[in-house]
Amino acid sequence: MRRRILLAILAVVVLTALVLGLPLTYTAWLWVEDITRNGLQDRLNRIAVEVVAQEGQRGIVEGPLDVRAIQPLIPDGGRLTVVYPTPLDNASRLDIGAPPIGPSLAESLSMGTSGSLRIEVSSADMRRLQRQAVGAVGLVVLGSIAAGAGVGVLTARRLADPLRDVAARAARLALGDFRPDPRRHGIAELDRVSDVLDSATVEIAGRLQREHSLAADVSHQLRSRLTAVRLHLDELSVHPDPAVVGEAEQAMAQVDRLTTAIDDLVRASRTDGAAARTPVAVLAELTGVVGEWEPAFADAGRALRLAGDPELRAPVTGTRLREAVSVLIDNALGHGDGACTVTVRPIRGERGTVCVEVRDEGGGISDELAPHVFDRGFSAAGSTGVGLALARALVEADGGRLELQRRRPAVFTLFLRTVPEFVRAPAEEPR
Repeated sequence: MRRRILLAILAVVVLTALVLGLPLTYTAWLWVEDITRNGLQDRLNRIAVEVVAQEGQRGIVEGPLDVRAIQPLIPDGGRLTVVYPTPLDNASRLDIGAPPIGPSLAESLSMGTSGSLRIEVSSADMRRLQRQAVGAVGLVVLGSIAAGAGVGVLTARRLADPLRDVAARAARLALGDFRPDPRRHGIAELDRVSDVLDSATVEIAGRLQREHSLAADVSHQLRSRLTAVRLHLDELSVHPDPAVVGEAEQAMAQVDRLTTAIDDLVRASRTDGAAARTPVAVLAELTGVVGEWEPAFADAGRALRLAGDPELRAPVTGTRLREAVSVLIDNALGHGDGACTVTVRPIRGERGTVCVEVRDEGGGISDELAPHVFDRGFSAAGSTGVGLALARALVEADGGRLELQRRRPAVFTLFLRTVPEFVRAPAEEPR
């Protein structure tokens, strides 16, 4: 931005200097010539006074013309031609001085019907003065351009540096740095933005603190209730009926997994993005999720399959990944049809991305509903409309994204960002 401001100011300064400098240069050139010609005319007027003083009452010069008073009025290197009336002839001509060498400048003066004066000098001195005047104007123009450039640099710095500071502060705010910045720049609009950022910083920090406190309180209450449920299940584990004992053990396993998931989600909410996490095997993380949903699909007479490369890894939170895929599988069970397939594979041509596809063989999603499937609270089947929005938020929290890749049949794809060394390209496209 600083460069654009500086270039704009320099362009205006240069254009102004040219618009004013060219006419001023031409005016200076003519001004020197006018001064020179006026000087010659002044000399001719004074010479004419001397010649007229030597004329008698009849208006003619008796005898030779006395040039002693005239010679001091002739410029150095100049030539004067005097035509004056005499008794013998109508007019006599007298040349005083040598003709100038090279280009000359001449001025004339008429003295009645039979007398005139003509002075001729070399134009070299006038051209030299003209060049000096043009050089002075050029120096003034260059000085104005330099001054404008200096003002432009200061103005660009005064405008660009505060904007850069505000942008850097907004970037730090996005990264979680909520420290206030007392610096102000003396520009009312930018200082207003800084004040708003200060207020937003306090508000965001307070809200995050309240959300963290609420999450901790909710997780504590959930763990307490789950502990109570597990105690009751422990009592059922000694029941004499083996079927009851088996159901109690499965329920206790679900309670343990739910407790672990709550702890992981609370812990992950307090950490930074996926860049600092240890890469996990994506297929291994999803094996347990598919195993949990297989009985529900079997009861519905449908199949749930998991396929992909077991060596693909991504630096994501395992709990977030499992919960997001669980939402998609639940969505396929409730709204889809046929077999549901979960596929883990790399993206061809993108060595830094792993994708997880969840597809079924149902009728898919209509064109009217497709743009709104991830909107929180939107549902066309009477559900809460939170599941897909929550899944997208969980994936984006680890730096990935969740998209509706195809509408009919529905294909949801999780794109998990990673680094190339954690992605092994398979020999052929997984089926």
